[in-house]
Amino acid sequence: MLTKSLGLREAEMSWTKRFINLFRQRRLNQELDEEMASHIEEAIEHGRDPEEVRRAFGSMLLHRDQSRDARVIGWLDSLRADAILGWRQLGKSKATSVVAILSLGLAFGACTSAFRLIDALLLRPLPIKNPERLYVFRYKGIGYDGSLMTIEASEYPMFRRMLPVLKGQADLLAISYAHPRDLTYASDEDMERPYLQYVSGWMFNSFGIRPALGRLFTRDDDLKPGAHPYAVLSYDYWTRRFGRDPRVIGHSLRLVNLGGMPLSSNDLYTIIGVAGKGFTGVEPGSITDVFLPTMMHPLVDEPNASWFRTFVILKPGVTVESVREKLHAVFRAFREERAKVLGMPRQTAANFLNQRILLEPATGGFSALQGELRKPLAALAVMVALVLLVACVNVANLMTSQAAARAREMALRVSIGAGRARLVQLVLVQAAILALFAAATGAALASWSAPFVAGHINFRNDPVRLRLPADWRVASFGLALTLAVTLLFGLAPALRASAVNPASALKGVDQPYFRSPLIQVLVAAQASFCFLVLFAGVLFVTTFERLSRQPTGFSPEHLLALDVLLRRPEPPEIWNQVVEHLRTVPGVAGVGLGQWAPLSGFSSERHISIPGGPPSPDPVFLLDVAPGWFGAMKIPLIAGRDFTFSDTDPKFAIINEAFAKRYCPGKNPVGKVFGSGDDSFQIIGVIRNARYNDMHGPVPPVAYFPFREIDAKGVVQSSRSATLMVRTRSADPLALASTLRKEVARARPGFRVSNVRTEDELIESQTVRERLLAALALFFALLALLLAGLGLYGVLHYSVLQRQREIAIRMAVGAPSTDIAHRVMLDVSVSVLVGSLAGLALSLTSARYIESLLYDVKPNDAVVLALPWLIMTAAVLLSALPSVIRAMRIDPAQTLRVE
Repeated sequence: MLTKSLGLREAEMSWTKRFINLFRQRRLNQELDEEMASHIEEAIEHGRDPEEVRRAFGSMLLHRDQSRDARVIGWLDSLRADAILGWRQLGKSKATSVVAILSLGLAFGACTSAFRLIDALLLRPLPIKNPERLYVFRYKGIGYDGSLMTIEASEYPMFRRMLPVLKGQADLLAISYAHPRDLTYASDEDMERPYLQYVSGWMFNSFGIRPALGRLFTRDDDLKPGAHPYAVLSYDYWTRRFGRDPRVIGHSLRLVNLGGMPLSSNDLYTIIGVAGKGFTGVEPGSITDVFLPTMMHPLVDEPNASWFRTFVILKPGVTVESVREKLHAVFRAFREERAKVLGMPRQTAANFLNQRILLEPATGGFSALQGELRKPLAALAVMVALVLLVACVNVANLMTSQAAARAREMALRVSIGAGRARLVQLVLVQAAILALFAAATGAALASWSAPFVAGHINFRNDPVRLRLPADWRVASFGLALTLAVTLLFGLAPALRASAVNPASALKGVDQPYFRSPLIQVLVAAQASFCFLVLFAGVLFVTTFERLSRQPTGFSPEHLLALDVLLRRPEPPEIWNQVVEHLRTVPGVAGVGLGQWAPLSGFSSERHISIPGGPPSPDPVFLLDVAPGWFGAMKIPLIAGRDFTFSDTDPKFAIINEAFAKRYCPGKNPVGKVFGSGDDSFQIIGVIRNARYNDMHGPVPPVAYFPFREIDAKGVVQSSRSATLMVRTRSADPLALASTLRKEVARARPGFRVSNVRTEDELIESQTVRERLLAALALFFALLALLLAGLGLYGVLHYSVLQRQREIAIRMAVGAPSTDIAHRVMLDVSVSVLVGSLAGLALSLTSARYIESLLYDVKPNDAVVLALPWLIMTAAVLLSALPSVIRAMRIDPAQTLRVE
């Protein structure tokens, strides 16, 4: 009756009450004891014998446990108990637990940081309506240089022809490249460089974006060139620049320069609205601050100017292929017209026309940065995954050793009725606690490491701007990673613990620790993963080192590039006055005037023809420079003479060695003539090869023209922008930057320096990808090596402890020290060797996927193959040394006496 009464009460208990009872165990036990005592007292009060009542009731402890199990949620209670036990086990070996948490935390943080970068650049959908219907228009074929190219830039006259063809099937959008532009809200002295983008007037409506303030562009704002000088700000820029001030509507901004291009007839724009929160353009890696209508672009009617991307939003039910075919017909017809007008050579025209139209998904937007960083980020993801695997194997070894040490405890649990699944759960819960602490550590690391890495990606002085929100996507990845990590490093120790043999374990008989196949496999896997990371690290570091040592052809030391902008174009004579003035400034060793700085990212090209021959199929790169520019750059003249102030473009040219070798092989090119269109140029000099706009690959043919340019009527042309190359005497050229800014403005009113960079900075910007990969690969290689070394040390340390008696017996019977060291090292060395060989095979197999990221280095180079082996060998020896010394210091007499 008594136990039946308890059972009735427990059956009526709700799930909510049972859940609450999980967190009041002490109070619950007290209540159960009081309830059972009251039942016993009640029976005694009814006249029953106390001894008989207690005997009839049975074990108080058993009834309390049964009753408590019925008043809680059983499986949650077992997890709670395992969590408490797991926490106590971690507390017993604090140092080991901290090492495990830190090693996993570093790997976890690296994985989360890599995911945040990859997600922001490649995976995250644009915050627009139906992003899955968005495609980008591209075309693929043979380029001017004879190589296979994929291009997305379009001409607006062709875009106009495409619009009516797709009416009712898709929306076409013209969206320019986002670049920083000089503008002002007040005077020229208060210049800013926000990111600006020209967009179709109907873009906001097609994307489903609503205004946060004012209004957005409409189709009527984008019909006539130069008719609607309006501007829309992004919500992010409005917040940063104006503090969300609603009075910004109606304010004016004035564009000062468009990167060297002529301004449109109207450079004054009125702010009419602010775009909705979250939308910052369609280029991952760039955050657009100011939007302008495409019809305000100065090249909107130029048929040879490709300055924007064409995006396609398909209507429901419309297929990609049907749209592609219609676009191809318009594209082909437009290009046939342009080929005739331009008078292209036959082969060039054939390449120009035979292009394949592509419509590629742009759910996450589209940018050149995606193509630039897709493979580096993939390589980064693989490296961090390998580091995570090394860390997981490391902790798995640690937990496996702990499971071996707890073999008797596990055997006792099995003996008193614990099932195998219960033991697996016990160990996995402890692994989950470790993983949760590691996840917290990794999240803290990722919170600053991802922005830190993104902030150091700076292509041609144009830093990457990524939105890296810590939202549900990052949280979901972190949760999934935590579960995966728990299984990766916890499952093997859990299975080992559950497979314990109670009879052997309780007698103290167990398999030697390292001779367990599981441990040998884990050590080999750890060595394999570590070798892969080391191999990749050596490849990327070697690539960066060799690329950095590439000669530039000029002296970049002490060299400043001053970008100068004017409100009104000025003739070369005025520019020359500024050059002469700067040459008198103390600390200045030389000054040269050019169209732009070498390796600044700008370029210009033109097809040429040699008399008696057809036009060249490949274009030649061009640069306008003034007299003295080669001297300031320290580019040696090897034949002919420099420009003089009377030389003009077109008429004279100076070429580099690559030009001479290609178009005048085996001849003296000085005095020769080449043509370009209707113009002809006499070669008056030859210079050494110097880098033009790229540090990768060979130096291309370059023709330098005089800065003094005349038109067909012989009228000297004026320039609005140029770059002054100033060589300083100071070791730190930037120390003169402030002085040079003032002197340029003092030399001529209206001259203003918009930007100052050292040539070393421009060179470094050419190796951003390689530098980033080398730095990250080196860090991850060292981290993997450290984790693997700690893992090997732990394995050998525990192995020596377990084999003390065996080692003592061998030493007692006369085994030499070398034999002891050999036996300690043998098993681990074999496992590391097998793992390294597997890692080498995987490295050579997978190297072909990263060959495009390498420069002047092959995966089968002797240095690349030898370094990982040497590093792994040194790591094994250093990790094994403490254990070998410990084994050799074992006192046989004391050890055997204790045993």
